[in-house]
Amino acid sequence: MKKSVIYILIAAASLCLPSCKKFLNVQPIDKLTGNNFYRSKDDVVANIYDMSRTFFGKINETHFIGATGEYRSGEVLYEAQSDNGPARAFVEVLGRNDLLGLINGNPPWSFYNFGLITDWTGYYQVIQSANILISKLETGVPGVNETEKKQFEGEAAFIRSLAYFFMVRLYGDVPYYTDAFHSTALPRENMVSVLNKCIADLKKYKDGIPWNYTDPALKGVRATKGSIIALIMNMNMWNAGFDKPNANKYYQETADLGQELVKSNAYRLLPLSDWATVIKGRSDESLFEFYRSINYGDQNTNVAPIGDMFLHYPYKRPEYTHRVSFAYYRGEYMQKLYSGTADKRVSIWFNSDIYADNGKFMMLKFAQNAFATGEEDANPDNTFMIFRYAGEILLCAEALAELGQDDAAIAMANKVRDRAEAARYTGGGGQDLKDFIFLERSRELVGEGHHYFDLVRTRRIMNSEWSYDVLTLDKFNRGAWTWPLNSNALANNPFMSLNMYWVNGGN
Repeated sequence: MKKSVIYILIAAASLCLPSCKKFLNVQPIDKLTGNNFYRSKDDVVANIYDMSRTFFGKINETHFIGATGEYRSGEVLYEAQSDNGPARAFVEVLGRNDLLGLINGNPPWSFYNFGLITDWTGYYQVIQSANILISKLETGVPGVNETEKKQFEGEAAFIRSLAYFFMVRLYGDVPYYTDAFHSTALPRENMVSVLNKCIADLKKYKDGIPWNYTDPALKGVRATKGSIIALIMNMNMWNAGFDKPNANKYYQETADLGQELVKSNAYRLLPLSDWATVIKGRSDESLFEFYRSINYGDQNTNVAPIGDMFLHYPYKRPEYTHRVSFAYYRGEYMQKLYSGTADKRVSIWFNSDIYADNGKFMMLKFAQNAFATGEEDANPDNTFMIFRYAGEILLCAEALAELGQDDAAIAMANKVRDRAEAARYTGGGGQDLKDFIFLERSRELVGEGHHYFDLVRTRRIMNSEWSYDVLTLDKFNRGAWTWPLNSNALANNPFMSLNMYWVNGGN
């Protein structure tokens, strides 16, 4: 991962979208670099890491995971008595789906810079860089053999498709392209079509990339066959929610891929006693992550980690500004998830006030690697997890349940229950099983940014049994689940349109 400054500068140049009169017009990388960049395998690896850094930049620029994946269905409230309490009220603004109120004017939380979420430029920078890299690999890079070429192409295709997946879940329909130096204006393409193209693309590279790397430092950090499988599974399940006539096709493919992932034995669920290893990163449970470590001098924006909202002294310092957590999950919601049966996740991931309904609540899931001392204002040292083995096991269980394969679905779900030292599911099939698996994903992935998207794709967001902020069918169909799109997307593109639900005032 160590690269010279010149590599960073070159990669930055290759990612730029110059101001010009053509849509996504870029100069060929040869001209940007003097034809000196892709001259060795090291250059390719450097570019792969820089694409990952650029992608992580979108997550690190604000409180992304919480804002997009956790708070918009109203389960989280803010603690008015916390330090700078009014600035933490944004969780309830998100919980009312008032995204225009979140980003407009001069709210007390303006330092969170939530408006940056509306700008998709960074994702297209990643896509552009991946397209160029694949093009160069197809032409041939000195020192890269055929096996390495397939691996590198798979890694580039993965990060490209991951960018499209993130954009689809945020904005809905998006322009899609894979050619290296695209300049023609494009309209937004139906999101189901975009994801189907990504799935077809990833299948071309899936078997040319290893299950894992011999270097343990690369676990989860570099894309693998498991990463690609996880992404295809998630794309299929998203499409199943929006392309109902073909839902069974998506479910079947998800189930098949999930079973392939399990049978590979390439990954494993670590005991909860080793949870600190999982959340630290580079573990046997990680399928893809943005690894962060203070040992490498990694700099996270203070407000970016989800744990920033749900920790207080002694996990957050200094004490006088962190006597209570900034926010908390509703006690009623936590009871729905965890009450009734023994579950070791409760004692490992939370403090004793799990149902506190105030700032005494703490989510210790992200506090396993604390390094702050004295008066240092810092978050625990944690990686940003994107796909984790437990999540894909449960996604496979969900697909199996939707296909009516109840016994297989229960067996999959119980793998995660067993690791949690929780009672196995012994109920019936059908809707009860589907609801149980949904709740099990909410339990297992709490705080990891999946909950809101699960509500949307399963359409539970329209049911008060599952969401505190219910969308009507009309609002759902008009895109109330999306984010507003920055008006800079309109520049030099007569075919572009914004998300009309938000243009029309968000109502």
